[in-house]
Amino acid sequence: MAALSGAVRAARALVAAGRSGAGAVRAFALPQRCPGCGEPAPPEAVLCAACRARIPPLSSPLCARCLLAGRAPEGCHRHPAFRVFAPWQLDDHAAAIVHALKYGGRPGIARGLGAALAAAVPVSARATDLVLEVPLHPARERERGYNQAARLADALAAAIAAPRLAGALARTRRTRPQVSLGEQARRANVSGAFAVLDPGLLHGRRVLIVDDVMTTGATLEACLTQLAAAGAKAAGVALAWTP
Repeated sequence: MAALSGAVRAARALVAAGRSGAGAVRAFALPQRCPGCGEPAPPEAVLCAACRARIPPLSSPLCARCLLAGRAPEGCHRHPAFRVFAPWQLDDHAAAIVHALKYGGRPGIARGLGAALAAAVPVSARATDLVLEVPLHPARERERGYNQAARLADALAAAIAAPRLAGALARTRRTRPQVSLGEQARRANVSGAFAVLDPGLLHGRRVLIVDDVMTTGATLEACLTQLAAAGAKAAGVALAWTP
């Protein structure tokens, strides 16, 4: 009877732990399988090493402004304030990592992505004064429990030994999820949605601002516009770009 009572208490504790706690128990108790090939994979990496190596790399910076305007984003020299560095193109393998980080309640995955983010940033841009995150609206952050962009910004800052400043930008209004919108709707969705809280902190500073995925460029273009207006010398960093 004592053993049964203990089992009941343990079961109730697992239920009370919630989604993130249950995910941690599963990661500990069950073998993790790579979604790309089905082979064993470390829970913190999502993919096995072979599948992660198959993610198509990016070899040059992207221009968020050109991308948003429907022009080829590679090789732009006209808009230096809208450069975005990303290590990967978004394929099914990269999408598995992003989905686990963003929707799977697994923010700890971000810690292992700092090296990939840092490798995409040129040495000349690593001597930055501040690393920022693209903000979530507070209501959405409460729903998710964390901001995945902030976790990636933490990882990048640690990888390049740069100062981290959280909360420098704010969402001034709640926007619709960008994943469900077309190009023009995405731009309208984030227009005026970001604000620099204390421009004096950023004026004249070299800044990297981090997001998870860049698709149309609307979110990072909007954030970089605000940073430029505050007098910052900014560039974006994203984990992946959707070509």
